[in-house]
Formats: sequence, structure tokens, C-alpha cells
Amino acid sequence: MEVIGPYDVVVVGGGLAGLRAAIEVKRLGATVLVIAKSHPLRSHSSAAEGGIAAYIEGASDPRDSPLQHAYDTVKGSDWLADQDAVELMTRDAERAIIELEKWGCLFSRDQEGRIARRPFGGHTYPRTRFAADKTGMCLLHTVFERALAEGVEMLYEFYVTDLVSDKERVYGVYGFDLRSGVDYFIKSKAVVMATGGGGLMYKFSTNSYLNSGDGYAIAARAGAKLADMEFIQFHPTALYPTNILITEAARGEGGYLINKEGERFMKRYAPERMELAPRDVVARAIVNEIKEGRGFEGGYVLLDLTHLGEAKIMERLPLVREVAMKFAKVDPVKEPIPVRPAAHYTMGGIKTDLDGATNVKGLFAAGEAACVSVHGANRLGSNSLLETLVFGRRAGMAAAAYAKDRGYMEPPKEAVKEAEARLWAPTTLETGLKFGDLRKKVGEIMWEHVGIERNEEGLKKAVEELTNLYRLTKSLSASGGPGAYELMAAHETINMIMNALATAQAALWRTESRGAHYRIDYPKRDNENWLVHTIMTWKGGWELSKEPVTITRWPPEERKY
Repeated sequence: MEVIGPYDVVVVGGGLAGLRAAIEVKRLGATVLVIAKSHPLRSHSSAAEGGIAAYIEGASDPRDSPLQHAYDTVKGSDWLADQDAVELMTRDAERAIIELEKWGCLFSRDQEGRIARRPFGGHTYPRTRFAADKTGMCLLHTVFERALAEGVEMLYEFYVTDLVSDKERVYGVYGFDLRSGVDYFIKSKAVVMATGGGGLMYKFSTNSYLNSGDGYAIAARAGAKLADMEFIQFHPTALYPTNILITEAARGEGGYLINKEGERFMKRYAPERMELAPRDVVARAIVNEIKEGRGFEGGYVLLDLTHLGEAKIMERLPLVREVAMKFAKVDPVKEPIPVRPAAHYTMGGIKTDLDGATNVKGLFAAGEAACVSVHGANRLGSNSLLETLVFGRRAGMAAAAYAKDRGYMEPPKEAVKEAEARLWAPTTLETGLKFGDLRKKVGEIMWEHVGIERNEEGLKKAVEELTNLYRLTKSLSASGGPGAYELMAAHETINMIMNALATAQAALWRTESRGAHYRIDYPKRDNENWLVHTIMTWKGGWELSKEPVTITRWPPEERKY
């Protein structure tokens, strides 16, 4: 073991939320280190395509406002979002966009030269700003370059296995260098977890292979609370059969969803908003079309862009065309794209306040790793990129303020020893289960029993099977493989099983349907008993409790589109 630091703040994760947090820490005069298990430009933020939502004075529909954006977000969340957090995000959106523009982000422009906007599902007015259909990539490159300009120190291809913690405060992080295999204890006064989502625990997912949900499990083992882990968003349009994301921008630009009878079937499910209903509504509609025999053999429907014309597709949706041609042998200029729903986004996460602080002293979180909660039971498209910038910045500010006036405290020796022992545990087994076998099983369990439609029987089976899989992780072996990368995969698998079990248990516990959580045995929303956040604490198993949702302006009403 080698020891480095202490830093004022260590940021775990090199995507938009992590880099934005680090920039703010550096600007406030604190020392900061960004740790990422890949190069930051390969982080999953780059996969966000369609845009970032924001009201901008003088470049928006005159009927629109930050308050209207907030209302749309709360309604989209099925009233589970904390309304103070939502209003904070939508009011800060214009500042965040203008800041990125000044840093050099090449947003698409309208005919008047203003930052362009497009419609997105669940938004009353077009307010999604974009850079063609490569918005996440554009934002990520811009923020990465700004971090370099600010002098942010970065450590790439380093995998964090644990926080060094006594369950009340953090003292740094423990992990290993993926190139050398050497393990490190990196001391810090504060840690910001910005590790992204965990969609890889599903058999069909739009997520990259980085998205094993490490941050949720790591934070929980350190004593942090998780919130609302049952709410998993299934994106309606993943390319069949590869599950590569076909951005919602394709529907925002006017694409139609059609079944095998050639019918625009969304008129049955959301007659006013059609294809631009929120994602949970559209995903369930596709599943129902397939279930009732109106889907195509293999289980998909079609996304038709042919009426848009080649010029518009090449200007606004060039990546969609490239992906469809390369991976489905379909040219969307000439023929529809085969699509089906796939796991996409984790609405829950590490429970934080408005500044990203958790219940563990010195531990902060931002982005998809966190639950602040601005998405509630269902995220509106183009709000995720906004969340990373707004709350990444706030978490960086809060972490720097926490650390700057404190001296570093040495951790209990047993905390470091425990982290060291856990890191190397999979290598001590001469024989054991392989991580690939467990990963495959987790994906099948989650898709079959904790997917778009859920019921008590399936959820109980999932909890039982995942509990047994978690017991088996004590026999998970990383010996005899390609060194540090197999060790990382073994730890990712352990984290995925912990997260999957959290999702299944919370979904079983919540006996209602709300947003992306749809129980066919409890098809109605139950505000009397379940207008609450699900809170989960890890104590060798998950313990569940409830906390109230913050409602400031808008009491629950019927949610229809």
C-alpha cells in the first residue's frame, strides 16, 4: 500500500458532475484531485445526445419561464421530486448554459443566431438546448478543457474500491492503479462521489460498460443513505437489437413511433403529447403494443424519421443516422429504425441536500450518483445534463468550504486495514465463481422481475435470488485473470449485486405505481401512503425507511399527457 495526500477534496468520477465540482473547488483555492476509472473524455456523460434543458431570457418561448420548467419537472417526476431542489435547478439553468457557451461549447444556433432549442418529452415548451445530437460530448470536452486550464490534477485509470470511513466521517479513498496494480490510500478532508449511474445491472441497457453503479455501493458501505433506488428509467428508443441509445431528440425533431400495422400508436396513450410524452409513459406504451401483438417479431417497434428529409437529419441527427446505419444496417433517411425500451437512468442514488452533502461528514455527491432529488419517480429528458452542471458546481463549492478551514484527521487504523483487506479479497481465492457468470445472472433477474412492469411474485423472487447471489460474492474470484482489470470487474460485480438488491427490495416495498415504477398488482398512485422517499441504509443488508417529499408550490394532481 502507498499513501498520498492529503488533499482538501478528492472527486471520484471524471464525467460532467465530477469535473464541474473540481473546477469550483480549484477556483475557491482548495487542493483537489479527480480520480476516474477511465479517461474523463470516455466517461458516460459523452453518451448524452439530445440536449440540456434551460429557459434563457430572450431566447425562449415568451410564455416559458424557470417556474414553468420547474412545474413540468415536478409533474414529470409524478410529484416525487423535492420542489425546492427543482426550482433551484431551473432558476440556475440559464447561468449554467451561458457559462458553458463562454467556455467555448459549440451549441447549435437558430436562424437569428441564438442558442437553438428543440421540444423534448414532458416539457410544455421547446427549451432543450443542443449541439446537433452530440450535446453530452460537446459539454464534456468543454468542461474537461476548462478543468485543465484551471490546473485541476487528475488521476486516470484508477479504480476506487472503498471510502476510508468510520461510518460518521470520511478520511479519503482506497483503490488501485489499473496499469500498475499498486494499491493506494489517498487522504482527503472531503470526497465528492460523481460516479454516474448503474444501468449495467440490466440485461438490456443503453449504458456504457463503465456504469456499474460503484458509487452507490461504496457510499452505502461507508454509512451514507441511499434514496429512491426503485426508480429506474427505461428509455423508450434503444436500437434493436444492440440497445445503443437513439436519442429522444429524434422524436423532438418530429419522429413518429409506429407499430407493425403502420399506426402511430401513441395516440392511445398520450393523445395530446403523442411521442413527446414523458419516457415512462412512452416505454410502457411500447411494451403494451408488443405484448398485445402489434410489435414486430423479436419485440420492437419502429421509429420513423423518413418524413424529416435528409437535410434535417444530417443537420440535427447525424449521430442517429450513423449509429442506425452502422449497427442496424438501416438508413433512417430511407426507412424506419427498429427500437425497444432499455434501462437508461437511475433516478435514485446517494441521498444529499441541496449542496450535495450526505449524512456522512465530508462526503458529498453529485450527478446521477446522487439523489437530491430533482427527478423523483421519472426524469424528464434533457434535465440530467443540467443537473450535473448545477449540482456538480454546488457540491464543489460545499466540499471546498467544508475542507478549507479544517485540518486533516488521521483515520482509525482498522478502517484502512479493512479497506485494504476488502480490495484484495477476490485475489486470495484459488477457486471460486467468475464475475461474468454472476453479472449475466443479475442482468437476467433484473430484466425479468424488476423491469418496466413489476409484481409482488416477481419482486419476491428477485430479492431471494439476488440475496443468494450476494452471499456467493464471498466466493468471487479474480485470480488467474488479466490482473488489475479482472480485480476491478470482480469489485464492480459485487457493487452491482448490492445495487440490484436495493432496487428490488425498494420496488417490492413500494406498493403503488408512480412514474417509472409500475406495479401491475398496484396500478394506481397512492399519495396517502407513498408520497415519500424510500431511504435505504446498508448494515450487511438493506434497511428501509421513509422520508417526506418537499412540496413548496404544487400539491399532487392528476398526471396526464
